[in-house]
Order: sequence, then C-alpha cells, then structure tokens
Amino acid sequence: MQGGAVSLIVKRCAERAHLDTVALSGNSLRAGFATTAASEGASERAIADQTGHRSMDMVRRYVRHASVFTDNAVGTLGL
Repeated sequence: MQGGAVSLIVKRCAERAHLDTVALSGNSLRAGFATTAASEGASERAIADQTGHRSMDMVRRYVRHASVFTDNAVGTLGL
C-alpha cells in the first residue's frame, strides 16, 4: 500500500468521526506509534526498527512530547 492510500484512509475515517482532517496524514499514524512506544519505554532503536527511520534525530522528531494526559491534575482526583 502506498503512503497516499494510507493518508486517504486516515482522512476518510477522521471525517466519519467528525474530526478536523487538515493536519492528518498517514504520518499521523507513524507519529502516534512512535509517541506511544516511547511513552511505554521503547528505545529509539526499537522504534526506528519498526518505523524504518535510519536516523535517531528523525525518530525524535516523530515522538510528540505532550503532557496533556500524563501531567494532568484530574489524575490526582482518583476518578
């Protein structure tokens, strides 16, 4: 499957879920994987092996560091 086909599928699914599709592409899945794998403790090398990146700098660009869910005051409420 070519990258353009993946991007089209991602956008169609996002549209059906009534999400904004402007910033989405096939790379959104790649970044999501890299970010989740890193947050779960996977090494950069293991992530690169899966994503096909040759440079660790590029892997780091795909890992999104956001604390919206990990450093959130709601988590302290015990809900």
